[in-house]
Amino acid sequence: MAGPILSVLFIIVVARLLLRNYNPQAVLLLAGLSMLVVAYFLKLPLPDLQRPTGVVGFDFFASIKESFSKTNASVGLMIMAIGGFVAYMDKIGASDILVHLAMKPLQLFKRNPYLAASMVIPIAQVLFIAIPSAAGLSLLLMASLFPILIRLGVSRLSAVSVITASTAFGIGPACATTASAIEIMDMDTVFYFLHYQIPLVWPLSLVMMVTYYFTNRYFDQKNKEKTEEIPNTEAAKPSVPAIYALLPILPIVLLLVFSEIFSFFENPIYLDTSTVMFISLFVALGFEAIRHRQLKTLMASLQVFWNGMGDIFKSVVTLIITADIFAKGLISLGFIDGLISSTTSMGFSMTGIGIAMTIMIFLAAMLMGSGNAAFFAFGPLVPNIAGQLSMGTTTLMLPMQLAASMGRTVSPVSGVLIATAEIAKVSSMDIVKRNLIPLGAALLVMLVYHFM
Repeated sequence: MAGPILSVLFIIVVARLLLRNYNPQAVLLLAGLSMLVVAYFLKLPLPDLQRPTGVVGFDFFASIKESFSKTNASVGLMIMAIGGFVAYMDKIGASDILVHLAMKPLQLFKRNPYLAASMVIPIAQVLFIAIPSAAGLSLLLMASLFPILIRLGVSRLSAVSVITASTAFGIGPACATTASAIEIMDMDTVFYFLHYQIPLVWPLSLVMMVTYYFTNRYFDQKNKEKTEEIPNTEAAKPSVPAIYALLPILPIVLLLVFSEIFSFFENPIYLDTSTVMFISLFVALGFEAIRHRQLKTLMASLQVFWNGMGDIFKSVVTLIITADIFAKGLISLGFIDGLISSTTSMGFSMTGIGIAMTIMIFLAAMLMGSGNAAFFAFGPLVPNIAGQLSMGTTTLMLPMQLAASMGRTVSPVSGVLIATAEIAKVSSMDIVKRNLIPLGAALLVMLVYHFM
């Protein structure tokens, strides 16, 4: 038990340092490396490397290199591309014209902007099924929906909180945790989605809509003196063509049209989020070429995209990489195994263990900043635990899978909160404070509804 106990001590130290505003990248990186070193001296298994150096001391730094390579080749590139696209949309005025046009039909929500904000959750949850990247979808919504919500009258924190909440339930055939779950259970994907995930998720979405409505309204009223002045909704129309309003939502449209969910084409066409962002960028460049007809100005404007990518890399991607090292350290010290063994040794009932496992994976995802990492660590153990308890595998698997993505939504080191916080110019810890009450309520309702 030495490893799990030490991992808890590391978590306490890291939490205290983060709350004291120490540099989060440095804290997570040093804590993760320290845990890996401790795990080595305790003779605990270390993370597998694709290409070990041959010297254990060097392998620790090779882990950092592999985390950089893995992140930059996948989610890192995606987040940077979206960040660059968001910056370019702002530069050419596309976001402004989208807000201006959207405000006309949305004026009826002017007197109750928190209702409009709460309605984002179920609508964006549908998009999340087709665009199963929490950070990707949230950043796309930050480019298109965030300024509209601000103009309606909610604070930046309220707007970004409901956007991140729309990714709280990882469901659907394209979701990574769903794919892992159905592989473990040997179940048909669509059957699991229609007969298990949807019946549990829709009441939880209603709970979150209601709790976010009251939570955001309360915090905004409480911090009214600190909120920025709401822009005048009668502002003059931006000086860009109305067709530019299509540009911020173009990536979402492309991802939906070419999604495997709809299968519009006889020969499937696969477009990932990063590819879609570059396609959308060049469409925007085409609009700008027609509008300005100055090649030098057009080429110079592209620098805004690269600058946006760089800003996201130094603030967001580096934090995701260091959080990955931190998660590896926790796993190496046996944090996950310790949680499981302590629960099963307490003599809980079948329902009690199911509830405890669900809460544990929620907390693990919250600490590691990754719902996938938490679920991939816990998920394979479910059939064995369920068999020992004479419990249906799905009964235990379903709430654990949802708890993993819910825990990520209240993690200050998760990619989705880090990325959206950077664009919204707010603290990820402040987003956590907004998300904690609604997500806690949804978790409680899920436990009661599913297990009782």
